[in-house]
Amino acid sequence: MIISGGLNVYPKEVEDVMDNMEIVKESAVVAAPHPDFGEAVVAVVVKSRSAEKMDDEEFKKKIVAECKKELANYKIPKKVFVLKELPRNAMGKVQKKQLRDEYKNLFAEK
Repeated sequence: MIISGGLNVYPKEVEDVMDNMEIVKESAVVAAPHPDFGEAVVAVVVKSRSAEKMDDEEFKKKIVAECKKELANYKIPKKVFVLKELPRNAMGKVQKKQLRDEYKNLFAEK
């Protein structure tokens, strides 16, 4: 669970919304420490075949726009990253810890 601004966000709920989009093959949602919210929602997404030619920035905007239609504002990803594939272990499970570690300094104050 992600606690953003004192509100609970269940990653699976956000992932389900994104995974139901035609342009998304798969997604993972993790928390990144945030100076104002405690934790922020970060989405890591793999494009579907139909979205492969779409510009990454356009793709990210579309993801956020679709999330805004179905989720409360505090559940909408603050950042969206596009990967060719999600990191997995030998059993095929998505390695969310690896993703959290990779994005842990995303909102660090400079």
